[in-house]
Parts: sequence; structure tokens; C-alpha cells
Amino acid sequence: MWISFTMLAALFQSMRTAHQNTLSKESGTLHATLARSLFGLPFVLLYCWMCFQWFGPLEAGGDWSFYVPATLGALTQIAATYFMLRLFQTRSYASGTLFAKTEALMTALLGLAFFTHTLTWLSWLGIFIGVIGILVLSQKNTRLGWRDLLQANTLLGLASGLCFAITSVCVAYASSQLQGHFSVRAGVTLAYVLLIQTLVLWLIQTRHTGNPLHAFRTDPSLSGKVGLYSALGSIGWFTAFSLMHPALVKTLGQIEVMGTLYYSKFRFAESIQKQEWIGGGLILLSVMSVALAGYTG
Repeated sequence: MWISFTMLAALFQSMRTAHQNTLSKESGTLHATLARSLFGLPFVLLYCWMCFQWFGPLEAGGDWSFYVPATLGALTQIAATYFMLRLFQTRSYASGTLFAKTEALMTALLGLAFFTHTLTWLSWLGIFIGVIGILVLSQKNTRLGWRDLLQANTLLGLASGLCFAITSVCVAYASSQLQGHFSVRAGVTLAYVLLIQTLVLWLIQTRHTGNPLHAFRTDPSLSGKVGLYSALGSIGWFTAFSLMHPALVKTLGQIEVMGTLYYSKFRFAESIQKQEWIGGGLILLSVMSVALAGYTG
């Protein structure tokens, strides 16, 4: 079941990232980041209400073991999204997303400190193959030099990946502290995270522009699409996190890279190079390894 939720999450995230990239170019990075949470929150609240009707409310409320990691996850996701959108301004759309995808390995390493269940050798193999595929995909040329690792855009991508990894581990841990159906736990955690993000980004936008809603008037439909796709993608991610180790979820979610390459070629008219096909093949091999580990683990 976690595989289905992850695949749906990857699909909607690739759609959201493409539209958010467009919105960032039109209205600015902060606005594009706020649109994700502000317009996504109503859809998530509706989803929570539906889960309550179908599966019942939480059996036990959260305490500080829920609120602290959930709040930290909300803040690090803001930073991760901001870094990724800034990265889009320095490199191509595809490269920006690919650098951020180093989060799978970081999630696995961070998860060692938070989760009692360990990963199998097949899981680690899939994760490392995925990272290699990402590194191959991220290069404009076939050669990778050490100087490339010290460039500002590379550091932005790694920072984005690290923040996304912290978010994955934090929200997975926070969800595990709640008692109830996994869909309800995931929905409540997501609603809380989006609420915190909306409040924080609203205050930041107010400080910078004085009117956070002004930029939305230029193209409200695009902002709405970002919010909708973000909500659907996040529902998939958070639900998968409540069922499986977040490192396996994020590695399987790298299938989104194929959607990224599609949008890169057909939406943003960027060329797809030879090493990107090679990297894509490694990503698919990684996904198959992790999926097999999920079935047998």
C-alpha cells in the first residue's frame, strides 16, 4: 500500500514543482513558497474531515513528542523549498530538482537515530544506486570535478536535500506518536505542518510586502494549482511515511525524476542529454531495488 501512496505522491509532486517553478519566476520565491501551504491547507483540512468520517478521530492526542518534531519538520520544509526555488534561478529546472534529491541517503542516515527498525542490505543498495543516478543526472557534462561540489548552486541543492531529509524524518516520527488509523495520523500531521508553514510565511510576506495577498491577484489559478497538487502530493508522502521507513519512501519517490525530465523537455524546452538517460536508468534500478525490499522486508 505504501508503494501506491508513494507513486501518487511522486506524480503530484512533479506537477506541483513544475507549476511552482513557473509561479516563482512570475511572482517571486517567497510567494511561490507561501502558495504551496496557503492554498493547500483547505484541501488538507477537507481530507482530514473525510478521514474522520471514514475512520474515526484520533484515539489519543499528541503531546510534545508530536509538536516538537512536527514544528521542526514544518520549518525545515520551508527552508528546503526556498533553497530549491533559489536553485532554479541558478541552474536548469531539471538540475535544480535533481540536486535536492540527495535527500534519500540523508533521510536514511538521519533515520538511524529516530527509528528502531533497520534497513536491509537491499534497501541500502537501492538508496546508494539512486544517489549515484542523481549525481549522474545532475551534471551538464559527463565529467564530475571536485570544484563542482563547491559551487554555490551545488551547496544550495545539498542544503535543500538535507532540509527535506530532516522534514521527512521529523514528520514520520511525529505521526508515529499519534494513536489512530494511519490515514488520520498522516492527515492530522500534515494539517498541523501546513498551518505552521502558512503562519510563518504569512508573517514573512507581510514584513516584506505589507500585503501577502497582493501577488496572488495576478494569477490566482496558478497559485491554486500549486496548492492542490501540493496537498495531494503531501497526502501521499505523509501517508506513506506512516506505513514505511521514510528513507525507502523517498528513494521510491525518486521515480518523480522521470516526471521532472518530462516537464524539463516539454514544458520548459530544455534538452535531455545522454547522461540523463543513464542516470534515469540507475534511478529506475534503484526504485526496483527499494520496491523489492519493501515487499520482502
